[in-house]
Amino acid sequence: MKSLAAAAGIAALASSVAVSGASADAIGDIKQRGKLIVGVKADYAPYGFLDSSGKIVGIEPELAQDVADVLGVDLELVPVVSSNRMQFLEQGKIDLMIATMTDRNDRREVVQIVDPNYYSSGTNILTKGNFAKWEDLKGAPVCGIQGAFYNRKTSEEFGAEIVAFKGTAEALTALKQNRCVAFVYDDSFIVSRLGDPDWEGWKMPLPTIDDAPWGLAVGKGEDAFAMLMSGMIAKWHLSGRILELEAKYGLEQTPFAKRMHELFLGVNPAIER
Repeated sequence: MKSLAAAAGIAALASSVAVSGASADAIGDIKQRGKLIVGVKADYAPYGFLDSSGKIVGIEPELAQDVADVLGVDLELVPVVSSNRMQFLEQGKIDLMIATMTDRNDRREVVQIVDPNYYSSGTNILTKGNFAKWEDLKGAPVCGIQGAFYNRKTSEEFGAEIVAFKGTAEALTALKQNRCVAFVYDDSFIVSRLGDPDWEGWKMPLPTIDDAPWGLAVGKGEDAFAMLMSGMIAKWHLSGRILELEAKYGLEQTPFAKRMHELFLGVNPAIER
């Protein structure tokens, strides 16, 4: 969220989210195809993960379903990882990416990240070790995910030796096999693991750093689709949809989701919700 003024403009969209006025190629292609294709994580519970039947479920797949419902089309979810999610969007393999991606300026040069941000998280570690400060990781092998921006900071600023894996499943397996002493990742993901009996005795001991917003993205130049998604995000915040999904998936309400809900209520309390 860049400013209250921006929020006011976007909130106006929330009262009229519809596809009738949208005419960009992406929306036309999706409606003609009869299917919205969204890239989501499949290894990042509760935001996107596989259930016992192998179906991708979670907070972000539910948001993707909201978009498909508004467009009046079916939904196809494509599993992505940090290292290929922007590439999939550039190559047209997906129409939309809702995949736990931190909003950064260099990424905005590659894909069209939509304002306002829909979520936020910071960086921390999952470990059984006795680490009190980030500098305690100096010289220690730390599992990470390929393409994750915090690998560089953890390595260059705090001296850890990053052992990078393609996805969280591989990294967590390596962690349990003692191939690294900690796993550096989003605190939101780590909190979800700490509530899992399989991770009893593990902890997130360090202060969270680099709290950063998450951005969903459409292809470059798809301005009408981006405008539609801006309205969708505004409506999610205004209605408390994000807070509802956090509760459904067993997460405590995050300060970001609460703040955005209150912000949009304050911008235009007359909007129907």
